[in-house]
Amino acid sequence: MRRGENPHMRFAALAVALVLATNAFGQQKPESTAGDPGSDLLWKKLDTHVGDIADRFDGVIGVAILDLTDGRILLHNGDRVFPTASSIKIAILVELYRQDQETHSGANGKARLDDTYTFDPTDLVEDSRIMAGLTAGVTHLTNRDLAQFMVAVSDSAAANVLIDRVGKDNVNAMLRGVGLSKTMLRRKMIDIVAAWKGDENVATPEEMVRLLDAIYKDKVLNKESTAALMKQLSTLKQSYIPRLLPESVQVANKPGELEAVRTDSGVVFAANRPFAISVMTAYDRDERAAERAISEVALEAYHYFEMRGKVSEYGRVLPVEKNR
Repeated sequence: MRRGENPHMRFAALAVALVLATNAFGQQKPESTAGDPGSDLLWKKLDTHVGDIADRFDGVIGVAILDLTDGRILLHNGDRVFPTASSIKIAILVELYRQDQETHSGANGKARLDDTYTFDPTDLVEDSRIMAGLTAGVTHLTNRDLAQFMVAVSDSAAANVLIDRVGKDNVNAMLRGVGLSKTMLRRKMIDIVAAWKGDENVATPEEMVRLLDAIYKDKVLNKESTAALMKQLSTLKQSYIPRLLPESVQVANKPGELEAVRTDSGVVFAANRPFAISVMTAYDRDERAAERAISEVALEAYHYFEMRGKVSEYGRVLPVEKNR
């Protein structure tokens, strides 16, 4: 203390400085929450729950769940090759839209959504319940109509006509173009002879969500074509991913089934946090159990993304901001 300085004034100044420093410290925001420990814990719980479902399943199951916001991916047997069953029809649909888009840029010799097809009963295959009810030589459809049959009721005759029109090799070239090496369209639908030869349509769960990611982010199609494709793929249908989800949630997906095989792949538009998911099973002893497992994995994933979409970085659900 300097000579002549009032000790009481000195003490008061120190007290004020201490209070101001304490207040400033208390108002500081914590260091960056990069990595968001809270969401990391939720992600680990999701991983654990998915693992529990996989462990209970009597067969082989592969899972890929991709956060379309930050690119985080969860994998269980994600790189294992599975039969796709009808989920491969997503790739056929993408190639149809891609070729239609090219025609608008002046390309020739490509399939268009509005190209017409006259029903020919020789195109029928087993399990073509919708196409079988058409009138031969009279009923005219567009490729868009065939695609709707393929998506909504998984009509295999419609899918085979589209394979002829877009070209199997072109479908596979499109898949290679987005970096997929294991996903392949090797045969038409219901071609048992080809299947016995090993020409199975195959994919991995990880590659299916990578394909969906490329579609969602307009890497394969322009925004207009992507929107139209997603709308068609979101047609209400009997499938496994949306089975336990709220009816209000949009799901753009395509399931598939063969004996001892169940699959489903799609984009779930959880509010503010959409995600891509692919669940594939094989060696199924109980096909209904396989369907339930897919639905349960999808529900666990939805719980995670639905929560992430409505909370702050600290895990608080905030009220919707109103215009002032």
